[in-house]
Amino acid sequence: MAEETIFSKIIRKEIPADILYQDDMVTAFRDINPRAPSHILIIPNKLIPTVNDVEADDEMMLGRLFTVARKLAEQEGVSEDGYRLIMNCNPHGGQEVYHIHMHLLGGRPLGPMLVG
Repeated sequence: MAEETIFSKIIRKEIPADILYQDDMVTAFRDINPRAPSHILIIPNKLIPTVNDVEADDEMMLGRLFTVARKLAEQEGVSEDGYRLIMNCNPHGGQEVYHIHMHLLGGRPLGPMLVG
């Protein structure tokens, strides 16, 4: 069984967060340490520790991450100029919380992607 994280408590509203969207599959809230004017985390309500733990049964829920990202980008006013979606996996990928999550970043030019 996967170990609960702070995100599980946010989903259940046991700790405060600026929740922008929540349904039966996903929850989205503002990052407490934003790296861009708009920095939102979109997470599945099901605890999946890393992308390596995703199963075929998770496809519909993970697709919801993208449709919610589109909706939030429009609400934030960043859809026209552009935004970045990031998912990190394990230590070398920069994952800090072991409950998969998508970062939506926008509101300024973000520069090139990290390479090499």
